[in-house]
Amino acid sequence: MYALEMRGITKEFPGVRALDNVTFQVRKGEIHALLGENGAGKSTLMKVLSGVYPAGTFTGEIIVDGRPRQFRSVKDAEEAGIAIIHQEFALVKSMTVGENIFLGREPTRSGVIDWDRVYTEASRWLAEVGLDNVNPRARIEDLGVGQQQLVEIAKALSKRMEILVLDEPTAALTESETETLLQLLQDLRSRGVTCIYISHKLEEVFRIADRITVLRDGRTVGTWDARELDEDRVIAHMVGRELSQRFPPRKSAPGPVVLAIRNFSVRAPDNPARLVVENVNLEVRAGEILGIAGLMGAGRTELVSSLFGGYGIAEGEIWFEGRKITIRNPRDAIRHGIGFVTEDRKRSGLVLKMDVKKNMTLARLDRVVRWGFLDTDEEIRQTGRYVEELRIRTPSLETPVSNLSGGNQQKVVLAKWLLAQPKVLILDEPTRGIDVGAKYEIYEIMNALAERGVAIIMISSELQEILGMSDRIVVMHEGRITGQFQREEATQELIMACATGRVRV
Repeated sequence: MYALEMRGITKEFPGVRALDNVTFQVRKGEIHALLGENGAGKSTLMKVLSGVYPAGTFTGEIIVDGRPRQFRSVKDAEEAGIAIIHQEFALVKSMTVGENIFLGREPTRSGVIDWDRVYTEASRWLAEVGLDNVNPRARIEDLGVGQQQLVEIAKALSKRMEILVLDEPTAALTESETETLLQLLQDLRSRGVTCIYISHKLEEVFRIADRITVLRDGRTVGTWDARELDEDRVIAHMVGRELSQRFPPRKSAPGPVVLAIRNFSVRAPDNPARLVVENVNLEVRAGEILGIAGLMGAGRTELVSSLFGGYGIAEGEIWFEGRKITIRNPRDAIRHGIGFVTEDRKRSGLVLKMDVKKNMTLARLDRVVRWGFLDTDEEIRQTGRYVEELRIRTPSLETPVSNLSGGNQQKVVLAKWLLAQPKVLILDEPTRGIDVGAKYEIYEIMNALAERGVAIIMISSELQEILGMSDRIVVMHEGRITGQFQREEATQELIMACATGRVRV
């Protein structure tokens, strides 16, 4: 018997059919992976399931435990035992763990909230997810991201949820936090909890999933037992074609040094006595892709953010095209020809409520302003060119970027910096949360930029990406460079050895 069946689900938005007769069946007590490119319809399908898109706004049937259901709200779905844990946690950071777990359904005694019971029961649910050591009276803001993820799951379990949907649950987790989460999901499966797992990390999918369903362009491609597939076959189903190579080939021909930093250190803004980057020396050449590898907390993001003038107190020298320069803020960096694609596009790369063209021109408004006024014709001409060049899928230039898929949002961020015509482009986790097809397109854009002579600095936590795209690789550990390699000599083992503190400079 299926715990969940979704039959013939069709959902339309103005001018777009997001779901087209989708069928999705999940067995009781299994971990079922739902895969597809960004824009394939995964999130829309889950919003239909969770009541975000209520009955009447779509066609088709939802059947839970053999009973047809119509969800008119998120509450209706929760009452049927369905909970979704999104990438952006639905926790109130300033409240305690216990308050969050029972928010809106606090146990009472004589009409007054029974706080002793709140925290006693919260402790029990925290133990269920392996957080025995977390005080239920601790504030959410004081917990790590991995612990917050587990609190979300504890909250869902406390509501007696039988179907748990996890959307990119490990996107912001460390390796150890990811390990804890995957082990918990396997434990929940053994207890009969049904899990729907949405992820672009195929290694995780094949580790825990019993079955896999692939969506493409709003349609169901098929459902298979996980053991019947491998990564290459899944990718082929997702993109509709075979990807013979994960990384596009290119010839490397680095030119002169564009950017160099000497004895560069960065002090934490909240604690100037602490060095988060210490005595770093590196350079990047025109037409070169320099990969920076390291574990979480190695200081990679702090290094490039301070180089862009947006983090901490920097010490040392910055040389740009042979001249020593000073960068006090991002405006200085942009003026010198440095662009920065941040790791969190939604928080610091885009203004989600603004449309595509306005996001693209944010970094260099001067290119579309004439005599102090916005030249709308020039704005449309320039942004339209990049929409076409980068193959950005958007209904129009006036579409809010919040309506685009993750891959297309990332292309808008890239277009913003292409319009600024940088000489150095910093990319921090450029393909995080993006499907394999969109990744390949981002890699092609990077190669095209390098061929035009742009110097690229790329931070990535994916070793295959570092090895597949970099001409030269620098490894950081605890704020210092512990290894430097040419592309040909680098291996995953060497990089990991340096990332854990074994110096090889």
